[in-house]
Amino acid sequence: MTAISLTNLSVYYGETPTTHDVTFDIGKGESFALVGESGSGKSTILKAIAGLAPKWQGKISLLGTPRNHAIDPRVARQCQMVFQDPYGSLHPRKTIDATLSEPLAIHGIGDQNERVCAQMAAVGLDPRFRFRFPHQLSGGQRQRVAIARALMLEPQILLLDEPTSALDVSVQAEVLNLLKRLRHQHNLTYLLVTHNLAVVSFMCERLAVMKRGRIVEIATVEQLKQNTLEHDYSGELLRASASHLISAENPS
Repeated sequence: MTAISLTNLSVYYGETPTTHDVTFDIGKGESFALVGESGSGKSTILKAIAGLAPKWQGKISLLGTPRNHAIDPRVARQCQMVFQDPYGSLHPRKTIDATLSEPLAIHGIGDQNERVCAQMAAVGLDPRFRFRFPHQLSGGQRQRVAIARALMLEPQILLLDEPTSALDVSVQAEVLNLLKRLRHQHNLTYLLVTHNLAVVSFMCERLAVMKRGRIVEIATVEQLKQNTLEHDYSGELLRASASHLISAENPS
């Protein structure tokens, strides 16, 4: 089954398109990456899928159902987003309990106490953090809260926008390992945006290389690891990457 299908997706800010005719399919349970230099349109695609960039042309389908241009509660139950900056994405005046309970209240889901406790445990957060505020947590702990919030509605798809780039290097591996474990435990589908090819090699099976709003190549991670990407720009991106491709035992 296809989890995410994009066909000729062009996203606009004002009258200017920032992506051009983007087309790819992601299978259910697959982890797929969008890579490219800053400004290539990677995060814009995630925002269009999530309903945060409503001006677009083409087709977006999630789990076989076409989505429209509005924010749709049904899409929220299927698909959630984890943002780059865990501090900026959490309300500074809401406790962790309030942050995790909010999506349940919006969607009329009961058993909030049990669900909050279970999700905190699932992402490795100590129960004593439940009634603390974001500024009382470390960056890695805040990102765990953001991941827990995204999972509260039990979606099948997570959109990950540079989920570790704002974290200290020592914490990045912990969060990546958490995301990988959660994916396998819950058969989640990931669409990951990153500039770090080492993260792609650890987290994903396939990747799409973007340049100036267009996809120039779709390849497997094995091609990435073996340095057999076909497009000239893909090769430039690989050579320009300051990171070394990593093993599952050391994804930092």
